[in-house]
Amino acid sequence: MTQTLRVLVATLFLVPLTATPSALEQPDWIPERLRVPAGHEVLLRASAVGVQIYGCRATKNGGFEWVFRAPEAALFRGNVELTGTHFAGPNWQARDGSRVFGMRIESSDAPNPSSIPWLLLQAVSHEGSGIFSNVTYIQRLLTGGGVAPAPSTCDAAHEGDEARVEYIAAYYFYVEAPTTEK
Repeated sequence: MTQTLRVLVATLFLVPLTATPSALEQPDWIPERLRVPAGHEVLLRASAVGVQIYGCRATKNGGFEWVFRAPEAALFRGNVELTGTHFAGPNWQARDGSRVFGMRIESSDAPNPSSIPWLLLQAVSHEGSGIFSNVTYIQRLLTGGGVAPAPSTCDAAHEGDEARVEYIAAYYFYVEAPTTEK
């Protein structure tokens, strides 16, 4: 792990990410466009530590560019307990075998321009039975790192190369809030 990633991980782990009954609402610092609709509550907050994978490829106009391929990250609950993984799709899989596949619906630049954007995703399918079985929305927040390499590093000599750029993030997983009937 590079020194930069160590600092980013230490910073992320200073943010309390364990959900408690009094903390089931979205934090008020989340940008409006990334807010989950009313009627949903936080199920799980997980810290992600991993890489964003990019590939160098030729463009139609004869140039070259780094293209995002997939994330690859470990998810930690309560900052220490390995609870799952995040990978291409985008997919999140819990250690209990449950999986949620999401689709991006909104994006917002991270406050730090050297970090990947913050996202709001909606669950589009599920597999298995477990913690991710009923997830409705996912937010990617508090990102650090993960931005594609400099364009100048992708050229004919590097076509087909893969770059694995370290990143961290906080993922908030939401479910429908229970309704109270009188």
